[in-house]
This record gives sequence, C-alpha cells and structure tokens, in this order.
Amino acid sequence: MKIIDLRSDTITHPTDEMRRAMAEAEVGDDVYGEDPSINLLEQRAAQLLGKEAGLLTASGTMSNLVAALTYCHRGDEVIMGDQAHMFWNESAGISALAGAQVRLVPNDDQGRLDPQDVADAIRPRGNVHMPPTTLVCLENTHNRCSGAALTPDDTRRVADVAHDAGASVHMDGARIFNAAVGLEVPPSELVKDVDDVSFCLSKALSCPVGSVLCGTEEFIGEARRWRKMIGGGMRQAGILAAAGLVALDSMIERLADDHANARRLAHGLANIEGLSVDPESIQTNIVIFEIDPSVGTAPQVLQALAEAGVKVSLSRTQTLRMVTHRQVDGADVDDALARVGDVVEELKRRNAA
Repeated sequence: MKIIDLRSDTITHPTDEMRRAMAEAEVGDDVYGEDPSINLLEQRAAQLLGKEAGLLTASGTMSNLVAALTYCHRGDEVIMGDQAHMFWNESAGISALAGAQVRLVPNDDQGRLDPQDVADAIRPRGNVHMPPTTLVCLENTHNRCSGAALTPDDTRRVADVAHDAGASVHMDGARIFNAAVGLEVPPSELVKDVDDVSFCLSKALSCPVGSVLCGTEEFIGEARRWRKMIGGGMRQAGILAAAGLVALDSMIERLADDHANARRLAHGLANIEGLSVDPESIQTNIVIFEIDPSVGTAPQVLQALAEAGVKVSLSRTQTLRMVTHRQVDGADVDDALARVGDVVEELKRRNAA
C-alpha cells in the first residue's frame, strides 16, 4: 500500500536537478562572506522580493527569531495574530531569547488582522508602566487559516498603522510564493510595505534545508550578527544554497499544481458525510477540515488514517490538516479521498454500534 503523506510540504525531497547542483556547488566560508553560492542566493532572493539584501538561515523559525532579535530589546512588546505560527509553533523563542512580550490580536478566518485592533493594541514609548510596541508580525500564507493569502492591501493597512506608531513590520512569509501564485501578483508586491520578510526554501519549494530573510542592508547586517550569536553561522553551506537557486528558477510556477490539488482535495472531503470544509475558501495548498463528533475525535481519525496509509496532521481539537505538495499528484489525491471515505464510514459504524 502506497503511503500518501499529506502532513506538510516540508516532507518534499530535493529534485534531481537540485541534487546535481548541490554536488557541483561552488562553496566558500560563509561566515567570512566568501561562499559564492550563498551570496548569489541571497542577492537573487532579495531582488525577487524587492528588498536590498538577504540572509540564508537554517529554518523559518530561525529567520523569524533573528528578525525579532534584530528589532527588539528586552522588555519590548511584539504584536501578532492569535493564530500566528510564531506564537503556536516556534517554542516561545521571542520571549525566551529576545526577552520580548507577545501581545495577541484576533486573526479572522482569512488570516487577516483588523488594523483597528492593531492600533488599539499598540503601546506608546515613554510610559514606564508599559512595554513599548516595537514590532508587528504578519503571516502570509497563513498556516492555521487554511493557507489563506493576504493581499497587498491587507498588508498595507496594518503596516501603515504600525509605521505611524514607530513600530517595524516583519512578514513571516514561509509560503509567500504560494500567496503570490494564488493571488497572481508578484511576490515583491506582497511585501513592499513590510520592513522585512522571511521565506522557506524547505517547504513547497522542495529544498532540503533553509530559509532566507530579506530586508534593508542595515537590517540584514545586524541580523547577520544575531544569526551568528544563536549558532546559525554556517560555513560551506553553498551546497544548500545551490538547491535554493534551482528552486527560485524552477519551483515557483508549479505551485499552481499544488493549489489545484488542494481544491480537488477540499471538494472531495466536503462530499464525505461527517467532514466539513468550504472548498471555495481554499486559496493555496493547505486544507483544514472539521470532524463531526459522530465520526470520532481528531486524534482518533488521524490514527485511523495513518493505519490506512494516509498521513495527516492535527490542527485543533476537532480539525485535521492536509497539505498538498510536489510529491502528491491528482491520482494520489483521489486515492487518499477514497481511503478517507472508507475510514470515516468505518469509524461512524463503530461509534453507532
């Protein structure tokens, strides 16, 4: 039985072209700034996103943390959405290492922040009783909101509020190219109003390791020092950058295939009695669906699907997440849907007995 792995697009393997590029990569010592492959990747990434400079990091979590460390002093406050990946899935790095307090405002079901909520949450500098707000964080696409994509206007409205208050804006753009493809706009247009952006090479772009943080020359210069401080100074990592260069050349446009498969998946799930999802809400490659209690709990369904050869991830108490990617095609989606239907019917039968 073929295993169909829909847990995340992080499970993608590098392409044959990436492997060849990695084997043949020109390398040097990046801590000295002498790795030509890394230098080229950082330049290309920055140009693609309309920023001045880039910095290769080991992961999206490291990029987000380095950004926070660069902007924040101990005792500052960072505003982000209550469904933000930086809050839920990054081990409280902002608090533990940057010493900053996180203040949450609501995300709507499309991952957006209400600019008025952000304005109300921002605290002014100079009041000894309050932590000053130095950073506002956005996420695009939004992981916990079914991969919803922020439009340029969604981002601009929040960025204007933050900048008017003297706060910087960081974009966790782990899947920013999914957003660009889904909205059919250049990636630079999506991040033109933020101060910096990070994106993952190791998710839908299929690279084995890495993220890139992009911003001004001054910001990246300081971020490079923080990266070194937390152990992220890599040496001949051009072997990783080589895969990233291939990804930027050849893996972005094909993301549309993943989005089409996600919509196909969502439509199929919506037709299975006991599961609930709005297919029209799926913009990119993440599908989060609800489970009726008559079927069981999300962990029970997750386990039963695993036994049927379909790997998914837990999202919330009664929801599961499926993510499409390069190694799942339309036939795999149809196969997965058939197995999901059988599992749901079996669980309902057991629960009714």
